[in-house]
Amino acid sequence: MHFDYIWFDMGYTLVYKKREALFGRILEKTGSRRSYEEIEKAFHVTDKRLMRDFPGLLARPSAEFMPLYIGLLCYTLQIHGDIVSILDAWFKEWKSKESEWFAYSHVFEVLDALLKKGYRLGIISNWDLSARSVLAKCGLEGYFDTIVISSEVGYAKPDRRIFISALQLAGVEPSNCLYIGDNYYDDVVGASSVGMKYLIINRFGRLGIEELPQLEVVSSIADVIPYLERTDREQPQHRNEYSAEG
Repeated sequence: MHFDYIWFDMGYTLVYKKREALFGRILEKTGSRRSYEEIEKAFHVTDKRLMRDFPGLLARPSAEFMPLYIGLLCYTLQIHGDIVSILDAWFKEWKSKESEWFAYSHVFEVLDALLKKGYRLGIISNWDLSARSVLAKCGLEGYFDTIVISSEVGYAKPDRRIFISALQLAGVEPSNCLYIGDNYYDDVVGASSVGMKYLIINRFGRLGIEELPQLEVVSSIADVIPYLERTDREQPQHRNEYSAEG
Protein backbone atom coordinates (compact mmCIF):
# COMPACT_ATOMS: atom_id res chain seq x y z
CA MET A 1 0.00 0.00 0.00
CA HIS A 2 1.34 3.40 -0.97
CA PHE A 3 1.01 6.39 1.36
CA ASP A 4 1.26 10.02 0.36
CA TYR A 5 1.40 11.56 3.81
CA ILE A 6 3.32 10.35 6.89
CA TRP A 7 2.27 11.71 10.27
CA PHE A 8 4.38 11.45 13.41
CA ASP A 9 3.88 11.62 17.14
CA MET A 10 6.59 13.62 18.95
CA GLY A 11 7.60 12.28 22.38
CA TYR A 12 9.49 8.98 22.28
CA THR A 13 8.82 8.71 18.56
CA LEU A 14 10.97 11.59 17.28
CA VAL A 15 12.42 13.06 20.46
CA TYR A 16 13.37 11.85 23.93
CA LYS A 17 14.86 12.97 27.25
CA LYS A 18 17.85 11.46 29.02
CA ARG A 19 15.68 10.77 32.02
CA GLU A 20 17.17 7.36 32.78
CA ALA A 21 20.57 8.85 33.60
CA LEU A 22 18.97 11.42 35.88
CA PHE A 23 16.90 8.83 37.72
CA GLY A 24 19.93 6.57 38.06
CA ARG A 25 21.85 9.33 39.83
CA ILE A 26 18.95 9.90 42.20
CA LEU A 27 18.76 6.21 43.05
CA GLU A 28 22.49 6.08 43.77
CA LYS A 29 22.12 8.92 46.25
CA THR A 30 19.28 7.13 48.01
CA GLY A 31 21.11 3.79 48.13
CA SER A 32 18.72 2.05 45.72
CA ARG A 33 21.06 1.50 42.82
CA ARG A 34 19.77 -0.15 39.63
CA SER A 35 21.46 -0.80 36.28
CA TYR A 36 20.84 1.54 33.37
CA GLU A 37 19.10 -1.26 31.46
CA GLU A 38 16.76 -1.93 34.38
CA ILE A 39 15.88 1.75 34.64
CA GLU A 40 15.40 2.11 30.88
CA LYS A 41 12.98 -0.80 30.73
CA ALA A 42 11.15 0.40 33.85
CA PHE A 43 10.53 3.80 32.23
CA HIS A 44 9.28 2.04 29.11
CA VAL A 45 6.89 -0.20 31.05
CA THR A 46 5.64 2.72 33.16
CA ASP A 47 4.98 4.78 30.03
CA LYS A 48 2.94 1.96 28.50
CA ARG A 49 0.97 1.32 31.69
CA LEU A 50 0.00 4.96 32.09
CA MET A 51 -0.92 5.22 28.41
CA ARG A 52 -3.21 2.20 28.77
CA ASP A 53 -4.76 2.83 32.19
CA PHE A 54 -4.81 6.64 32.29
CA PRO A 55 -5.48 7.91 28.74
CA GLY A 56 -4.33 11.47 28.17
CA LEU A 57 -2.66 11.84 31.58
CA LEU A 58 0.85 12.17 30.15
CA ALA A 59 -0.33 15.13 28.08
CA ARG A 60 -1.09 17.02 31.30
CA PRO A 61 1.47 19.19 33.17
CA SER A 62 4.05 16.98 34.86
CA ALA A 63 3.03 18.14 38.36
CA GLU A 64 -0.30 16.38 37.81
CA PHE A 65 1.05 12.95 36.92
CA MET A 66 4.61 12.74 38.23
CA PRO A 67 3.76 11.52 41.77
CA LEU A 68 1.86 8.58 40.25
CA TYR A 69 4.56 8.08 37.62
CA ILE A 70 7.43 7.92 40.10
CA GLY A 71 5.40 5.62 42.33
CA LEU A 72 4.78 3.17 39.49
CA LEU A 73 8.38 3.47 38.31
CA CYS A 74 9.68 2.55 41.76
CA TYR A 75 7.16 -0.28 42.01
CA THR A 76 8.41 -1.69 38.70
CA LEU A 77 12.01 -1.46 39.96
CA GLN A 78 11.00 -3.01 43.30
CA ILE A 79 12.14 0.05 45.21
CA HIS A 80 10.33 0.45 48.50
CA GLY A 81 10.45 2.85 51.41
CA ASP A 82 10.68 6.64 51.19
CA ILE A 83 9.36 7.24 47.66
CA VAL A 84 8.48 10.85 48.57
CA SER A 85 12.19 11.68 48.91
CA ILE A 86 12.86 10.23 45.46
CA LEU A 87 10.02 12.32 44.04
CA ASP A 88 11.37 15.48 45.73
CA ALA A 89 14.84 14.80 44.35
CA TRP A 90 13.38 14.26 40.88
CA PHE A 91 11.62 17.64 40.89
CA LYS A 92 14.77 19.38 42.18
CA GLU A 93 17.02 17.90 39.50
CA TRP A 94 14.55 17.99 36.61
CA LYS A 95 15.99 21.23 35.27
CA SER A 96 19.33 19.57 34.62
CA LYS A 97 20.74 18.75 31.18
CA GLU A 98 18.79 15.50 31.00
CA SER A 99 15.50 17.41 30.97
CA GLU A 100 16.21 18.76 27.49
CA TRP A 101 14.70 17.03 24.47
CA PHE A 102 16.92 15.34 21.91
CA ALA A 103 16.18 13.88 18.49
CA TYR A 104 16.64 10.11 18.28
CA SER A 105 19.50 8.81 16.20
CA HIS A 106 18.39 8.12 12.60
CA VAL A 107 15.57 10.71 12.80
CA PHE A 108 17.19 13.15 10.39
CA GLU A 109 18.33 10.35 8.09
CA VAL A 110 14.82 8.91 7.92
CA LEU A 111 13.05 12.25 7.46
CA ASP A 112 15.48 13.24 4.71
CA ALA A 113 14.87 9.92 2.96
CA LEU A 114 11.09 10.30 3.22
CA LEU A 115 11.21 13.78 1.69
CA LYS A 116 13.44 12.55 -1.13
CA LYS A 117 10.91 9.81 -1.84
CA GLY A 118 8.19 12.44 -2.21
CA TYR A 119 6.26 11.93 1.00
CA ARG A 120 4.67 14.88 2.76
CA LEU A 121 5.25 14.94 6.50
CA GLY A 122 3.21 16.12 9.46
CA ILE A 123 2.98 15.97 13.24
CA ILE A 124 -0.04 15.25 15.43
CA SER A 125 1.01 15.38 19.07
CA ASN A 126 -0.33 15.70 22.59
CA TRP A 127 1.98 18.41 23.89
CA ASP A 128 1.94 21.68 25.78
CA LEU A 129 2.73 25.06 24.22
CA SER A 130 6.46 24.27 24.14
CA ALA A 131 6.05 21.84 21.22
CA ARG A 132 7.19 24.14 18.43
CA SER A 133 10.18 25.41 20.40
CA VAL A 134 11.20 21.80 21.14
CA LEU A 135 11.01 20.96 17.44
CA ALA A 136 13.01 24.07 16.55
CA LYS A 137 15.73 23.39 19.16
CA CYS A 138 16.04 19.83 17.90
CA GLY A 139 16.32 21.04 14.30
CA LEU A 140 13.12 19.28 13.23
CA GLU A 141 10.52 21.96 12.60
CA GLY A 142 11.40 22.55 8.95
CA TYR A 143 10.68 18.97 7.93
CA PHE A 144 6.93 19.15 8.46
CA ASP A 145 4.22 20.69 6.29
CA THR A 146 1.56 20.49 8.99
CA ILE A 147 2.01 20.55 12.77
CA VAL A 148 -1.04 19.99 14.96
CA ILE A 149 -0.57 20.22 18.75
CA SER A 150 -3.24 19.34 21.31
CA SER A 151 -2.66 22.45 23.44
CA GLU A 152 -3.18 24.65 20.38
CA VAL A 153 -6.33 23.05 18.96
CA GLY A 154 -8.04 22.03 22.20
CA TYR A 155 -8.30 18.30 21.41
CA ALA A 156 -5.95 15.53 22.53
CA LYS A 157 -5.37 12.08 21.08
CA PRO A 158 -7.20 9.73 20.86
CA ASP A 159 -9.99 12.26 20.25
CA ARG A 160 -10.69 11.92 16.53
CA ARG A 161 -11.14 15.69 16.24
CA ILE A 162 -7.41 16.34 16.46
CA PHE A 163 -6.87 13.95 13.54
CA ILE A 164 -9.70 15.52 11.56
CA SER A 165 -8.17 18.96 12.14
CA ALA A 166 -4.83 17.70 10.84
CA LEU A 167 -6.37 16.14 7.74
CA GLN A 168 -8.26 19.32 6.94
CA LEU A 169 -5.18 21.50 7.38
CA ALA A 170 -3.09 19.21 5.19
CA GLY A 171 -5.82 18.71 2.58
CA VAL A 172 -5.28 14.96 2.47
CA GLU A 173 -7.51 11.90 2.64
CA PRO A 174 -7.03 9.58 5.64
CA SER A 175 -6.74 6.54 3.38
CA ASN A 176 -3.52 8.05 1.99
CA CYS A 177 -1.99 8.55 5.44
CA LEU A 178 0.22 6.56 7.78
CA TYR A 179 0.45 7.61 11.42
CA ILE A 180 3.59 6.64 13.37
CA GLY A 181 3.67 6.76 17.16
CA ASP A 182 4.62 4.84 20.28
CA ASN A 183 1.24 4.58 22.05
CA TYR A 184 -1.50 2.21 20.92
CA TYR A 185 -4.18 3.78 23.10
CA ASP A 186 -3.61 7.31 21.80
CA ASP A 187 -2.09 6.74 18.39
CA VAL A 188 -3.70 3.63 16.94
CA VAL A 189 -7.14 4.19 18.46
CA GLY A 190 -7.19 7.81 17.31
CA ALA A 191 -5.67 7.37 13.86
CA SER A 192 -7.79 4.35 12.94
CA SER A 193 -10.97 6.14 14.08
CA VAL A 194 -10.63 8.46 11.07
CA GLY A 195 -9.40 5.82 8.63
CA MET A 196 -5.63 6.29 8.86
CA LYS A 197 -3.27 3.33 8.84
CA TYR A 198 -0.73 3.18 11.63
CA LEU A 199 2.65 1.90 12.75
CA ILE A 200 3.82 1.65 16.36
CA ILE A 201 7.42 1.98 17.53
CA ASN A 202 8.11 -0.18 20.59
CA ARG A 203 11.77 -0.23 21.49
CA PHE A 204 11.79 -3.46 23.49
CA GLY A 205 9.92 -5.93 21.33
CA ARG A 206 6.55 -6.60 22.94
CA LEU A 207 7.56 -5.40 26.40
CA GLY A 208 4.81 -3.26 27.89
CA ILE A 209 2.24 -4.15 25.22
CA GLU A 210 1.78 -7.84 25.95
CA GLU A 211 -2.00 -7.38 25.82
CA LEU A 212 -1.73 -6.53 22.10
CA PRO A 213 -0.19 -9.69 20.59
CA GLN A 214 -1.36 -9.00 17.02
CA LEU A 215 -0.22 -5.38 16.84
CA GLU A 216 2.58 -4.94 14.31
CA VAL A 217 5.49 -2.99 15.77
CA VAL A 218 8.97 -1.87 14.81
CA SER A 219 11.78 -1.18 17.26
CA SER A 220 13.08 2.12 15.92
CA ILE A 221 12.34 4.96 13.55
CA ALA A 222 15.13 3.47 11.42
CA ASP A 223 12.70 0.66 10.55
CA VAL A 224 10.20 3.03 8.92
CA ILE A 225 11.79 3.04 5.46
CA PRO A 226 11.96 -0.79 5.21
CA TYR A 227 8.34 -0.95 6.41
CA LEU A 228 7.19 1.47 3.70
CA GLU A 229 9.16 -0.38 1.03
CA ARG A 230 7.49 -3.61 2.06
CA THR A 231 3.97 -2.17 2.13
CA ASP A 232 4.53 -0.58 -1.29
CA ARG A 233 5.17 -4.05 -2.68
CA GLU A 234 1.97 -5.48 -1.24
CA GLN A 235 -1.39 -5.61 -2.93
CA PRO A 236 -3.63 -2.51 -2.78
CA GLN A 237 -6.27 -4.39 -0.76
CA HIS A 238 -3.81 -4.90 2.14
CA ARG A 239 -5.01 -3.51 5.43
CA ASN A 240 -3.81 -3.65 9.04
CA GLU A 241 -4.74 -6.96 10.62
CA TYR A 242 -5.32 -5.47 14.07
CA SER A 243 -8.02 -2.84 14.26
CA ALA A 244 -8.67 -0.39 17.08
CA GLU A 245 -11.73 -2.42 17.99
CA GLY A 246 -9.57 -5.45 18.74
